[in-house]
Amino acid sequence: MTTIPFKDATPVLQVKNLNVTFAGSPVSVLDGISLTVRAGETLALVGESGCGKSITSLALMGLLPASARIVSGEMQFRRHDLRKLSPREYADLRGSELAMIFQEPMTSLNPAFTLGDQLSEAVMRHQDVSRAEAMKIALQILEKVQIPAAEMRLKAYPHQLSGGMRQRVMIAMALINHPKLLIADEPTTALDVTIQAQILALLNTLKEETGTAVLMITHDLGVVAEVAQQVAVMYAGQVVEQGSVEAIFADPQHPYTIGLMGSIPSLSARKGPLSTIPGSVPLPESMPQGCRFATRCPFAQSRCHDEKPPLTTLGAGHRVACFRVPLEHHIALGETA
Repeated sequence: MTTIPFKDATPVLQVKNLNVTFAGSPVSVLDGISLTVRAGETLALVGESGCGKSITSLALMGLLPASARIVSGEMQFRRHDLRKLSPREYADLRGSELAMIFQEPMTSLNPAFTLGDQLSEAVMRHQDVSRAEAMKIALQILEKVQIPAAEMRLKAYPHQLSGGMRQRVMIAMALINHPKLLIADEPTTALDVTIQAQILALLNTLKEETGTAVLMITHDLGVVAEVAQQVAVMYAGQVVEQGSVEAIFADPQHPYTIGLMGSIPSLSARKGPLSTIPGSVPLPESMPQGCRFATRCPFAQSRCHDEKPPLTTLGAGHRVACFRVPLEHHIALGETA
């Protein structure tokens, strides 16, 4: 587990009761999301595809599609109330104090410009420096993210780099203006396991050196164990469990979290098939009225289909949205749905 030398009582990011809807959607795609990220800390946002993880990141970056609207909630980033920023103020913040690494670097980097042009442009947009100085900063950041022959790479185009190298360039671009919060949206999805391990190690090292707060969006619990200190498990636009990595991995309580844990492949010999969670994330038009996981939950009771369970505190910072927590008590008593 990584150390947190920059631990600070004041959160870098605090999200409270965030609700986002899409035009024509009968329910909120984000429903009451509350998150806190501190300096030098990584919060992992975990869940299946379609759970609302990427929409959360786009809401924070001010990049929601035109059909989406923030209905209510607070988004406090350091001294900024993100909901009150003008488009110009948001543009000044993005790429400087607030940065993001997107899933697919090939669609995020401009194929018509060299890496040096793109990195130096990011510097000149937010810092009062000459082009020559910006190129020096670009070279330094490429060296920092361990790109070999960095000076030569400044003149290269994105298609001339491997997937792992392109991802390093995206990390470099995100970090070049020393952000206070870095949002990483599945930064290792398209990479093989060796390169994935290198990228995660790099992110950890850079976070420890700079004290940057990181919001890591992923569906890979192995990644969570490697880099995060805090975890928030999302399902169908709601946070269903959150707490420290130790608490979530040692004692997962929400049936969805337990299902995710059970689907992690093991290195040891396996006697049967991997366990899966039956069904899929419900579409907005068929969203359950109560607990959104009720239609897939093996422990669901009748009230689960009608009432939304609140986030209940179990221990130090460990909160679960389930009527049947602690789950082992109900199982020990032989209760059924």
